[in-house]
Amino acid sequence: MPTSSGDTFLHSFLQPDVQEHSTLPFAQSPNQIELGPLRRPSQAPDIANKCSEISKANVEEHAKDTSTVSKPRRVSPPISTANLDGGAVRALIPPSDFDLVSDDSQMGRKPQKPSPQEPERPSSTSSGGQNGHANANMDSHLEMRRKHASLESPTVASQTAHLMSRESFTLDNEPPQTPITPNPNSSFFDLPRQDRRNFLLLVLLYFLQGIPMGLASGSVPFLLKQHLSYGQIGVFTLASYPYSLKLLWSPIVDAVWSPRLGRRKSWIMPIQVCSGIGMIYLGGRVKEMMIAAGASDGSGVWSFTWWWFFLVFLCATQDIAVDGWALTLLSPQNLSYASTAQTVGLTAGHFLSYTVFLAFNSPDFANRWFRSTPSTEGVMTLGGYLTFWGWGYLLVTLGLAILKNEDKTKERDGILEVYKSMLGVLKLRNIQSIIIIHLIAKIGFQANDAVTNLKLIDNGFSQEDMALTVLIDFPFEISLGYYAGRWSTSNPPIHVWCWAFIGRLVAACLAQLVVMIFPADGVQPWYLLTVIASHIFSTFTSTVMFVAISAFHAKIADPAIGGTYMTLLATVSNLGGTFPRFFILKFVDYFTVATCHPPTSPPQEKDLKGALITSSFNCVAEAEKHRCLNGGGTCDISRDGYYITNVVCVIVGMITFVLYIRPAALKLQALPLRAWRLGNGDRS
Repeated sequence: MPTSSGDTFLHSFLQPDVQEHSTLPFAQSPNQIELGPLRRPSQAPDIANKCSEISKANVEEHAKDTSTVSKPRRVSPPISTANLDGGAVRALIPPSDFDLVSDDSQMGRKPQKPSPQEPERPSSTSSGGQNGHANANMDSHLEMRRKHASLESPTVASQTAHLMSRESFTLDNEPPQTPITPNPNSSFFDLPRQDRRNFLLLVLLYFLQGIPMGLASGSVPFLLKQHLSYGQIGVFTLASYPYSLKLLWSPIVDAVWSPRLGRRKSWIMPIQVCSGIGMIYLGGRVKEMMIAAGASDGSGVWSFTWWWFFLVFLCATQDIAVDGWALTLLSPQNLSYASTAQTVGLTAGHFLSYTVFLAFNSPDFANRWFRSTPSTEGVMTLGGYLTFWGWGYLLVTLGLAILKNEDKTKERDGILEVYKSMLGVLKLRNIQSIIIIHLIAKIGFQANDAVTNLKLIDNGFSQEDMALTVLIDFPFEISLGYYAGRWSTSNPPIHVWCWAFIGRLVAACLAQLVVMIFPADGVQPWYLLTVIASHIFSTFTSTVMFVAISAFHAKIADPAIGGTYMTLLATVSNLGGTFPRFFILKFVDYFTVATCHPPTSPPQEKDLKGALITSSFNCVAEAEKHRCLNGGGTCDISRDGYYITNVVCVIVGMITFVLYIRPAALKLQALPLRAWRLGNGDRS
């Protein structure tokens, strides 16, 4: 019967005629002990087979202890005690054998302290911890001691003594408050006010990270296509590598910081200042830098790439710090909102810098909807967009420095320990196998992922239509991702991943067919719908693969070093989709054969935008292609390297999937979980 204090509970507990179910007032505490119905001797069940036996020495020792205390108060009814781990085993206490000694002041008792001569008693299980180990969190003292030890019935008596004789076992004081499990159906407005503010701060910080990431991985390659060839754009894809390699320096970000600024602000504030200054600098020069990148046969692309590599490196480092800060900004029961903040912020920033910017940067879109007089530039320019968000970075950093204080901490993570854990994971043969799978699995559809959209733009597909395609694809990606998660839960994740792998190869073939049937008279509504459908199918299969392999990673990760384990696997998976792009785009140029033919008849001078072409030359490079067209020539593509590269990728993907990837992945899935665990020596 729940009561407001331990004292009241003991008084009601000692009444001889109580028959109802008695439960301690802290039923939700991790130290919960539930007392079963009070029975008379005739009602006591036989539980001799359900209780663990104790040695005769412990029984005699316990009997000796009881001789040093005052005469106990007798309890008439037998007591039935519930198993502390939630089981059905109950121990019966014979009324002639046990007594209660409490520090209840109304009973005239003082807390019983063990005699110095008494040896330490075995600990009882006082809570449902792992493996039945006691938590020992209570503050006051209730002891049960054996009065007349009898070797004829050691099981019943010793079980109760083992449970109740521990000095740290208490009933009298109020137990510590148990953390409340968050309600999964609670909304943002149900959060505490402080958590709502911190959630919005996290969304803002993740949103700022998504701005340069959306440009580097989305919009800028499309804008560079008019200045660079496919191989030169492949050089620019190196700028996205830091996000796939941030695991290498994440332990340093966690371990090195200034106590004056705070563990996370020590990194976030300087990084945002550098990012803001870098974006402002790029904003004033990006147009000239893009033109220079295509000059001198594309040799200027390296300096342009290093600037974006620097920006992405800063974003990746800030992501490490913000991820760590999220764990302390939100209350423990609301930590699930941290991943929500990351998803909302990064997706919104990437969406704004890719889809929205690409549409408003399109001259056709601006002339159709916002201008009465046509212009050659869109509503937004890349330089103006970078400058605006550069100042936005600096303003947010200033507000963060003035308005937000970080909780002080002296905790520091060991850098060497984390790197040793990574090395221990890498030594596992199963991990080495899955790393090989990750590094080669995405080769089959790299041409589709890296080149198809650029090829559509090259053929005449407008930026406005591309932005519309991505915009329509976005809600499908989110909704279909939900079903991908359900499939990965109800089916073996590697099976789902293998089916999605095949679907992604099919999507690569369909994408090539869509490019081949590009209308000669321009984009028609039917063709736009075909491109959208092909894009949705490709994105869907990619999402299923990602969700399925993430589920497999979560299943096999060693809980003892779960963060390091999961991050390492995710990094290798991302790297498998990043590093091949440089080579794939190079192969497109390598297999392409294009020749500029001079005009058959001299064109009028007003039609020329450059020097008149008088001889044939190779026009594979984008700069040479523009020189050919501006000089009145015709760039004739006799062999398109995109088709060859895509076919080779699909064939390589099919062969590796059948001969190695699928058998190896299924073999890894069949392994027991212990095969993925580290030994103690590997963790230290």
